[in-house]
Amino acid sequence: MAVIEEEIVHWWKDEKGESHRNALRLERDDAQEINGFPRDGIITVRIMNTVAQQAIKLSPDEALRISTQLLAVAKDLLNQKRSLWQGHNE
Repeated sequence: MAVIEEEIVHWWKDEKGESHRNALRLERDDAQEINGFPRDGIITVRIMNTVAQQAIKLSPDEALRISTQLLAVAKDLLNQKRSLWQGHNE
């Protein structure tokens, strides 16, 4: 059974002013033993909006690779913003 680890909800308005909801959800299925052999758990990344949803299931290794890349990109973007603020304040 999947456990919801995190859900990030983003509300936005279209050109008509109507509200819409997007959500990114992380789910996990714990590791288990099947036929006497240990099996990895599964991380599900689910993207949902007001009309549809899509999901991708990742192995723990794949999830670590993506999380490492996300961390590097996020740090770079934050550093870019800091540099812009430093230039703005001078």
